[in-house]
Amino acid sequence: MPRLTPDSPFVHVDCDIVDASFGRYVEIGKGSRIAHAVIGDYSYCDRYCDIANADVGKHANIAAFVRIGATDHPLDRASLHHFMYRSALYWDDVTDDADWFARRRARRATIGHDTWIGHAAQIKPDVTVGHGAVVASGAIVTKDVAPYAIVAGTPAVKLRDRQPPAIAERLVALAWWDWSHDRLRETLHDFRSLKAEEFLEKYEG
Repeated sequence: MPRLTPDSPFVHVDCDIVDASFGRYVEIGKGSRIAHAVIGDYSYCDRYCDIANADVGKHANIAAFVRIGATDHPLDRASLHHFMYRSALYWDDVTDDADWFARRRARRATIGHDTWIGHAAQIKPDVTVGHGAVVASGAIVTKDVAPYAIVAGTPAVKLRDRQPPAIAERLVALAWWDWSHDRLRETLHDFRSLKAEEFLEKYEG
């Protein structure tokens, strides 16, 4: 019997999950922290990922030690320290700053469908990684990534297209990631054996 099912995510040991929702056939790697996030169908993360304040699409491939939605400290105040907003850790007569946490949670990172986020990459808040894009290992993404682009570096810059723009547009339009589980199984041989353009020619229309 397959390890992954449509009913509930396969969550490995030592994970910390708060206010998260999961699609079908999802896997969460050992020691990962998922907070205030949505993880789409078939997406997975490997070990020790930190995903917060994020919307992850379907079929996302997230390698180990990735951080998505890495939170910021207040640069415009007299101090950077979290005593200002995690105040209840320090004093018993004050609460945490709910407005600060609400602002953080509103700054969502968005990961598109069929993406690959490489080992130890970081995706900053308010950044969108487009469908089909690839983020290289160790990259720090501070700006939006176009669909089917490959980016690398700190800060990340575009290296090349994963697919030519015309093919990328057709793949987005095909939206195979919305196909049923049965249809994915029926077309598995073609996913394995056909180049992207050949696959499009067979299944468009």
